[in-house]
Amino acid sequence: MEYLDFELPIKELEEQLGKCKVLGKESDVDVTDTCTQIEQKLEKTKKEIYKNLTDWQRVQLSRHPSRPYTLDYIKAICGDTFLELHGDRNVKDDKAMIGGLGKVGNQSFMFIGQQKGYNTKTRQYRNFGMANPEGYRKALRLMKMAEKFGLPVVSLIDTPGAYPGIEAEERGQGEAIARNILEMTRLKVPIIVIIIGEGASGGALGIGVGDRVMMLENTWYSVISPESCSSILWRSWEYKEQAAEALKLTAKDMKKLHLVDDIIKEPLGGAHSDRETTFKTVEKEITKAYNALKKLSPEDLVKQRMDKYSNMGVFNG
Repeated sequence: MEYLDFELPIKELEEQLGKCKVLGKESDVDVTDTCTQIEQKLEKTKKEIYKNLTDWQRVQLSRHPSRPYTLDYIKAICGDTFLELHGDRNVKDDKAMIGGLGKVGNQSFMFIGQQKGYNTKTRQYRNFGMANPEGYRKALRLMKMAEKFGLPVVSLIDTPGAYPGIEAEERGQGEAIARNILEMTRLKVPIIVIIIGEGASGGALGIGVGDRVMMLENTWYSVISPESCSSILWRSWEYKEQAAEALKLTAKDMKKLHLVDDIIKEPLGGAHSDRETTFKTVEKEITKAYNALKKLSPEDLVKQRMDKYSNMGVFNG
């Protein structure tokens, strides 16, 4: 288990609790009361820390190395029913963008999302969750396939941004993302979008247009990362905490600005602290959103989606 800097008080108490339990097993001393006291203090400390998280601390939680990624959610929700589909039928198969068919209960869905790696080797393989143009074109191909067969789309967002390399620009990164945004606004099947980690810039928007857009509690969604914002405004990454506050990038801020529809509550300690509960909660939210959207005709779906995005950013002075 890895701990972030603000979680160190929790680490100390958990170590104390572990030692106390070991002492109880290895000796005849009754340590029940002591363990109970430590457990109570641990619970209280967790509540105090996670209730008062800063925007930057939520950004850190969204990047926690133990946090579940797209394939973790899909495998937990769909089980053996998930069939991954590959390739954009043009350049190659982008490993940073995954997609395929899966079932939630008796309903089939087209799942799409960015996938990060778990260690150095897999992070390089997945390009750190940063998709190339062919990744967005693969996603569009799969969305069009879902539309053809009348299947709803679930998009899981977790990316530090679209890949900014020269070769990506040469192959039309901007056009690929813009094309996806256009096509998603008029897709004639329900689109459910969930931000499960980082939601950065066009990299997120390229698969982020939906009828229901939800964010997990400890995630962020913004035009730029706090570090990049800090380096542009202050010529240094040292001001990333101030940048995080100014960007209003947390789920709470996004909901207040009406840029997302709902916030999905995470277990105490973040999604990684209780994966099973997180997976069940996300599955429940997908089912709930789909049950509401399936009642709408394709025409009404598109109209409501268009109206929703047209109203974003409207200011009444």
